[in-house]
Amino acid sequence: MAVDREQVLRKAAALLARRATTSMDDIARAAGISRATLHRHFAGRDALIRALEELGIAQFAQAMDAAGLDDGNASDALRRLITEAEPVAAVLAFLFTENQLFEGAEVNAGWARLDARITALFRRGQEEGDFRIDLSSAWLTEALYGLIGAGSWAVQEGRVARNDLNHSIAELLLGGIRRSMEK
Repeated sequence: MAVDREQVLRKAAALLARRATTSMDDIARAAGISRATLHRHFAGRDALIRALEELGIAQFAQAMDAAGLDDGNASDALRRLITEAEPVAAVLAFLFTENQLFEGAEVNAGWARLDARITALFRRGQEEGDFRIDLSSAWLTEALYGLIGAGSWAVQEGRVARNDLNHSIAELLLGGIRRSMEK
């Protein structure tokens, strides 16, 4: 039986996002494979986490591409990004909170590219007059990451319906960042 590496990584991310001390045994069990099989694919915990990071960066970049961040107005582009990011939300939730990951030039370069693209989207919304200018685009980027992570956890725990997730994130974020036209 072939092991679906990506599925193993998704299971690992879901467990690790909720409990960073999850054992390799628990990850193997959740993925439906033996610990020995897990170790054949990932030499240890560090290798597993590095693979999670590579997957998360690649999948989030794909979500950004699919969302067409430069198309239409910034609000619509942000909504599309939230929708496209939903399938990888559990991996992102883990990665956004995992402090050991931000080591090494290659890793930082991957995240820097992603951050720059999202920050540019928020900056464009500010320049177009749609988003508040008293909140930095860097802060809005971090807020988006936080909402995606929190939303993933809420769905995983059954507190929020998966079908409500994208709408909830978009409305909360956009409701807070839109520039008020009232004086």
